Amino acid sequence: MNICICGGGNLGHVVSGFLAATSSHRVSVLTRSPERWRRTLVINTPEGKKLQGRLVCVSDQPQEVLADADMVLLCLPGFAIAAELDRIAPALRPDTLVGSIVSSTGFFFQAIDKLPQTQPLFGFQRVPFISRLVSYGQEASLLGYKASVSVAIERCEQKEQVRRQIEQMLKTPTELLANYYEASLTNSNPLLHPSRLYTLWRKWQEGTVYGERPYFYEDWTVEASALYMALDREFQLLLHKLPVREGSIPTVLDYYESHDALSLTDKLCSIKAFQGIKAPMLKVKGGYIPDFKSRYFTEDFPYGLGIVHRLAHNRGLAVPIIDEVYRWGTAMLQQAQQ
Repeated sequence: MNICICGGGNLGHVVSGFLAATSSHRVSVLTRSPERWRRTLVINTPEGKKLQGRLVCVSDQPQEVLADADMVLLCLPGFAIAAELDRIAPALRPDTLVGSIVSSTGFFFQAIDKLPQTQPLFGFQRVPFISRLVSYGQEASLLGYKASVSVAIERCEQKEQVRRQIEQMLKTPTELLANYYEASLTNSNPLLHPSRLYTLWRKWQEGTVYGERPYFYEDWTVEASALYMALDREFQLLLHKLPVREGSIPTVLDYYESHDALSLTDKLCSIKAFQGIKAPMLKVKGGYIPDFKSRYFTEDFPYGLGIVHRLAHNRGLAVPIIDEVYRWGTAMLQQAQQ
């Protein structure tokens, strides 16, 4: 296939480099900074190998990379998806598969609204790789693989064929989900990150400076786990109101093979791929302050927890804990923008 990757972040680098290095597909990249890319990408693997993927084309012109594309895969944050769909729509073939590596930030809702009703769509429930950029346009690290991935495919009669294609591309067992709700809703980052942020800084006030910058996961607390579990209980209530199969989105405890807040904390603190990630903070005189303009806030509140919040209220559900955390995160975002 001719595959076009849209986006030049951590996942954009790893996915494009991995596909170019490990498959016979022709991989191109649509990015706003093509001049910064080398034609060969180096991808470091957890096994210590260095994959080298040769890209067919890197461009900032949609027509140049989309005219012959059989598949387009967006590797973009939630706030960039709507604009990118508007940008690529005129250059898409009617049969081009359009998908998103992250579906929990509103991809399906926006694609259904913006693309023709016949445009085939797909999206992942969780990202297949844990990725980290090393050198922009040149090198990235694939820090961890998922044992399996789940994908929703819409507006397509050959769903099983597409599922097999994706499975072969990623070299990962791939399950077909029942519908886009099962891919769009997740208790991963949209609940995981806000739980930690809220328990870290809910008492923060202007002028407060912290003496150190904690690790986001290695210093995870039982308090954050308890809040994560409470958010998940309300999230599961929403799933019962939607066309979602029982168990298709496992509870937090089931997913992390834990049984209470303490065991969940131990699990999150020990995940190897999460090691070394610091809390989003800015260096100031005397220490550190929260970075309310980081992706943890600009992505996971309006385009993560915000979607869950909106769907719950549209269905008349009482979700007081989601309300409280979402209200706090939104207030911090607004304050940062003033």
